[in-house]
Amino acid sequence: MKLGIVGLPNVGKSTLFNAITQAGAESANYPFCTIEPNVGVVAVPDERLDRLAEVYHSKKKVETAIEFYDIAGLVKGASKGEGLGNKFLSHIREVEAIVHVVRAFEDPNVVHVDGNVDPIRDIETINLELILADLEVLEKRMDKSLRQVRSGDKTAKVEYALMERIKAHLELEKPVRTLEFTPEEEEIVRQFFLITSKKVLYVANISEDDLAAGNLNNDMVEKIRNYAHQEGAGVIVVCAKLEEDMSGLSDAEKHEMLSEYGLKETGLDQLVKESYDLLGLMSFLTAGPMESRAWTIKKGTKAPQAAGKIHSDIERGFIRAEIVSFNDLIACGSEAHAKEKGLFRLEGKEYIMQDGDVVNFRFNV
Repeated sequence: MKLGIVGLPNVGKSTLFNAITQAGAESANYPFCTIEPNVGVVAVPDERLDRLAEVYHSKKKVETAIEFYDIAGLVKGASKGEGLGNKFLSHIREVEAIVHVVRAFEDPNVVHVDGNVDPIRDIETINLELILADLEVLEKRMDKSLRQVRSGDKTAKVEYALMERIKAHLELEKPVRTLEFTPEEEEIVRQFFLITSKKVLYVANISEDDLAAGNLNNDMVEKIRNYAHQEGAGVIVVCAKLEEDMSGLSDAEKHEMLSEYGLKETGLDQLVKESYDLLGLMSFLTAGPMESRAWTIKKGTKAPQAAGKIHSDIERGFIRAEIVSFNDLIACGSEAHAKEKGLFRLEGKEYIMQDGDVVNFRFNV
């Protein structure tokens, strides 16, 4: 899974990226300190793997991973070459969802590119630049397809009509993700590679003072929530500075610091959960003496296709899946006890995988 982190300069974007990836991207109190996209690969926290490793005495644990792209700060006019111009576009097109960091605190010591903090204006500045970039791409595609449309190509006509509809929507300064499509139309739209068709998770970055006061829903955060709700986007609230302070600590030290602020999970934990929900993802698990491992799949994936995540040969030669739920396995304390109680079951090709399934695939090639 690839997530692109975007936002205006000095909203806490690179600070958050540094914290969650510990990749050390430069973070400074001036615009455009991130010139090229920094890429960090983060292991997805999953406590279930620790328990499985204990049950199976596994030599190692292998988490699933997320790639984060820290994309250079955008400004008004970026689609026309202002700031860093269009350098960011190809990198945003590569990701599966956008993490949009929005500043939700006042601080005279942290420069704002527009002179003052206004979260809705800031969101709309970024969104408008992405909309303008999509319009440019769409118009070029429409020009190229006109010849096919005029020749009577039925497929081209369907695509062109869809592009006209999308263009009219973009001209109203609305992102493509707020349009409704049939499943067939969604397949076509995916081929257009439009940035604003990607799902968005807004990250409201609050100050340490607000965090210490328990003010996780200040006026700016509420404005962000209301805005996100209108377009069906997700929202999480984090303090990027706290995440940065915790980034080098042990799990026990992180837990202690979180407890001091009355928090139960880190920003990364929140980000992972919300991103999985946003993209309709989940994990199944495999375990044994060599390793306990998590695998990410789309919700609704059938057993053979899940097996294909491990190896194409397993999908090709799929016979059946031997499955027990994680909770049942842990409650029994061992695979043997779970089998004695009849909690393992054999599932065929039509079985739809469930989050937390512990699986042994049987296959023959």
